Amino acid sequence: MSQLDAIDTAILKVIQQYGRISNAELAERIGLSPSACSRRLDILEKSGVVTGYHARVSAKALDYKMIAIVHISLSGQFAKTLTEFEAAVKLCPNVLVCYLMSGEYDYILRVAAKDLEDYERIHRDWLSALPHVVKINSSFALREVIDRPNVGI
Repeated sequence: MSQLDAIDTAILKVIQQYGRISNAELAERIGLSPSACSRRLDILEKSGVVTGYHARVSAKALDYKMIAIVHISLSGQFAKTLTEFEAAVKLCPNVLVCYLMSGEYDYILRVAAKDLEDYERIHRDWLSALPHVVKINSSFALREVIDRPNVGI
């Protein structure tokens, strides 16, 4: 889907804020019939504009009190090296986000840990064991200022 019209944009704004909204209420909010709204939403989902619906679970409520920002350098950026690293990092349940980067480091990860001892375990058992890793640099978030789950529309 290359271009979104005003109705698509209105649908996206509402579902970003109220992911569990019923189709009838969504249709009422944007001024469409429920069947037309359902068709529009189906097109947005099938075209990949809407990629899913998620519940935001509090990490703190699950006793994850630390966030580490981890910079990873690999032994090279060959296709096989990147593929093997990415397959392995996807298996680590504490890695929340992983980006392939340009610049000094090959990857940046956001890692959740319960405390420093838990992060040490994650570092020892998971991060250090990832294939082709030659350098790990960890920084710890002191306070979350913003964590925006949605992009501006």
